[in-house]
Amino acid sequence: MTHPAPHDDQAQDLFARKITAHLNASEAQLPYVVTERLRAAREQAIAQRKRADVPLRTVAPASETAQQLAVNADGTLSLGGAGHEPRTAPLWLRRLLTGLPLAALAIALTVISVDEDTRATLGVAQVDAELLTSALPPDAYTDPGFLQYLQTGTLQSTSAQP
Repeated sequence: MTHPAPHDDQAQDLFARKITAHLNASEAQLPYVVTERLRAAREQAIAQRKRADVPLRTVAPASETAQQLAVNADGTLSLGGAGHEPRTAPLWLRRLLTGLPLAALAIALTVISVDEDTRATLGVAQVDAELLTSALPPDAYTDPGFLQYLQTGTLQSTSAQP
């Protein structure tokens, strides 16, 4: 891991001071509303910078961590089990409960697939029924706009019925 050289920090600090001086010099030309927004933004940035300096968590000593972890008889780890054997379900039950969501997913996908197939079959059956019951000339079956005719004819017949 590389660490920045001290002269890099000094150069960044000098650059930041120059930008600050330039912004402060042009601040007098800005309206009051804008300067208040800038002041609030500066305060937020300083507060975030102060929070970044405080560590988010402390590292626990290794002895405390070891006391919180317990190794079960089947080789799994559990938290907070130091000093006693945790009550766990039998291995076969845990495996069954692990596979249960996968089985539910497979069943759901199967039901969705069957439903989609049924809808597609009903759509084809509706088109076939329309073909067999309509009085069309034979050339209509080869016409590229035949599907459009069926759709508009179906729409007109359903809208005409009360």
